[in-house]
Formats: sequence, C-alpha cells, structure tokens
Amino acid sequence: MTTASVLPPPPSTLPAPPGAVSRPGVRISTPGRVAGAIAQLAALGVVGPAVFGALFGLFGAGVGLLFALLIGAVLLAGLVYALFGVAWFEQARLDGLYGFDLPALRVRRSPKPGFVGVLHTIWLQAIDPRQWRAVASFTVSTVLGLVTLMLIGSVSWGLVLLVDPLFGWGDTRLFGLVALDGIGAPLVGALIVVVATGAVIGLGLLQGVLARAILVPSREAQLEEQARTSDTRRAGAVRAAEVERTRIERDLHDGVQPRLVSIGMTLGLAQTKIDDDPEAAKALVAEAHASTKSAITELRQLARGIHASVLEDRGLDAALSALASRSHIPVTLDVRLPRRCSRPAEAAVYFSIAEALTNAAKHSRAGSCRVDVRVRDDGSLWARVEDDGLGGAGVVPGGGLDGIVNRVTAAGGTVRIDSPQGGPTSVEVTVPCAS
Repeated sequence: MTTASVLPPPPSTLPAPPGAVSRPGVRISTPGRVAGAIAQLAALGVVGPAVFGALFGLFGAGVGLLFALLIGAVLLAGLVYALFGVAWFEQARLDGLYGFDLPALRVRRSPKPGFVGVLHTIWLQAIDPRQWRAVASFTVSTVLGLVTLMLIGSVSWGLVLLVDPLFGWGDTRLFGLVALDGIGAPLVGALIVVVATGAVIGLGLLQGVLARAILVPSREAQLEEQARTSDTRRAGAVRAAEVERTRIERDLHDGVQPRLVSIGMTLGLAQTKIDDDPEAAKALVAEAHASTKSAITELRQLARGIHASVLEDRGLDAALSALASRSHIPVTLDVRLPRRCSRPAEAAVYFSIAEALTNAAKHSRAGSCRVDVRVRDDGSLWARVEDDGLGGAGVVPGGGLDGIVNRVTAAGGTVRIDSPQGGPTSVEVTVPCAS
C-alpha cells in the first residue's frame, strides 16, 4: 500500500506569516516608486516581447511534437515551469518595487507518489491561480512597457522640435503632413514633451494600481484565508490532543498500570511469606524493587514523550541527538540550524521525528534511518525522515502518522508522506519557524 498525505493549506497558498501580511494600502505614488516603475516598464518593453516570443515558440513546438515520441509533452511541461519562472520574476519585481509583502511563490507539489505524482504535480502547477495572476501582470506590464517606449520616443521627438529653430533644420512636419514653420515647431515640441511626459508618469502610476489589483488579495480575502487557516489549525490541535491523550491512556493501561499491579501483588505475597519463609520474601521484595525501577523508567519515557526538557533547554539539535542515541535502529543525523525557532515549531518537528523513528523501529523492519533538518530561506523549519524499511505505511486514525499529521497541522505546517511497497518510507515536515 502506498500512502501520501499533504496537509492543507498547500505550500503555495499559505498566507503570509504574522507581520508579513500583504498590504493593500501601501503607497504606490511616491516619486521613487513611480520612477522605478517607469524604468522597469521601459526595460520590460524591450525584454517582454522576447520572453513571450520564446514562450509561444515553446508552446507551438510542444503542440506540434505532442505525438512525436511524447517530445511535445516534455516541451509543454517545460512551458509550465517557464511560466512559473516568469511569474516568480514578476512577483519578485513588483514586491521589491512596492513592498507588498506577498507570500513567496513556490512550486506546487503533488501528494501522490510515483509517475502519477509527477503528472499531478505538473497539473497542479499548470492551474496554480497565483502563477497565472503573476503571468497576467507580466503581460500587462509588457504592454505598458511598449507604450512607455513609444512615449519616451515622443518625448525625444518633442525635444528635437524644441531646438529645431536653433539649428535651422527647416521643413519640419507634424506626422509628416503639417509643416511647422517659425514658432510652431517649438510650441508643438513643448506640447508633445509635456503630454508625453505626463503620460509616462501616468503609466508609472497605473503600473502600481494594476499590480496591486492583480496580485494583492483584498482585505476581505485575507481575513477569509486567515479564518480558514485558523479553523484548520484549531481542528488539528484538537485532534492532536485527542490522539496524544489516547496514546497516554494506552501506554499507562498497557505498560505502567499492569506493572504497578504486579508490584502490588508481589509485595502482598512477600508480606504473607515474611514470617514463614524470609528468604522467599526477600526474593519477592527484590523482584518488586526491580519492577519498580522498570516502572520508573517507563514513566520517565512516557513523560519524555509528553515534554522533552532538553528541547526547551538546549534546542532542537541537542534534543534530536539525544533522541537518535536512544533509537533502536542506527540514525544518521544531519541538523543545520543557524538559529532557534519558536517553541511550537521545534516541538512539532521534534515529536514528528520521534514518532517517525518509533514507527520505523516497530513496523518497517528498517536497518537504518536518516534525519535531515534545515531552516529554509523562507523562514520555515523543514525536516525529513527516511528509513530503508519495507514501506507500505498508511495514515490510520489514531495511529502514529495520524499524530504527526495533526500535530503539524496545529503548528500551521504541512506533511508529505511517501511510502511505496518495498520502501523506502519518507516523512517530510515543514513548519513556519515563527508558528
């Protein structure tokens, strides 16, 4: 059985973290931003047509070769990611210019494994609405850029008309039809310069208005997305707490409780023998003492499963090192953390890794396991656990993987589980570092 799971919301639709929410009210009319917009539009007027020429050429070749050994399918898949590159560039350009604080545009990933997952991944990327909004913005910006170049040319021509009498070029005609003699050429030139310059500035302002309208969600949409995310996290937290409570009850009922009952019975039996058979009573007391130590060890492990003190005191790296040293299978640990993340984020990743290692030891017959932990460029805490076991793991309600899913959901993160028959099994966890 092959199971994969991705928690909502997907990475490409995650809302911006607190403090980085898109700002519909950002000022777009400052002189610096208008000047920057004009310069960028002029550049896009040159580059944009070449980009669209390449994209249309790729599309035409893909369609034309679609039935030629599927070469066309590869080209069309490349077109999808070329569009993603255009969209990423456009969003980064506008975000850098206006400071909209938009959430990063990321490649979509399918929860499905294998070749079907590859096709599904391409399809998800092809229908990504944020990607298409950014492509639409690039298209509009390219058109505005072409108009900007025309207006800049008009300004240049107007300046030529202004100085025409000084050089006595003569026979100057407006649009090649109306002769401009005497003072006519400078007046028309001044008018063209003023109108074209005003139009260029207007296009710079229009760029900001259209960019905000296309890329920045409305305040109502942001609030709705935040409400949906909060509901998802709340449900995950409730479910995680329920699964954790069930686990604690099970561990107490199946482990510590029977041992304590056995200790009580052993001490009771020793009490009955203490007068008639002191040696047997001593042996029973020694047995109860050993069982008490085992019960204390089990309680300590149970408490560690509820709260890892080393995680809070020394951080995730040290906590994972201690976890790997206690693992029943060899663990290769690669943790690179330039800084500490929030307590909920570290706790979610720690307990997810602990549960994944427990599952690998109990069910997968794995001979080794690898754990990688990183802080990504977007500020998220990412971890991956992979074992060399038999695979076929599935998310069962109340099971270990279900606990991982719910705990990470409560922290606002995502999980991807890939476990084909025959292995290997990999669990990837991504949690906002400031969750």
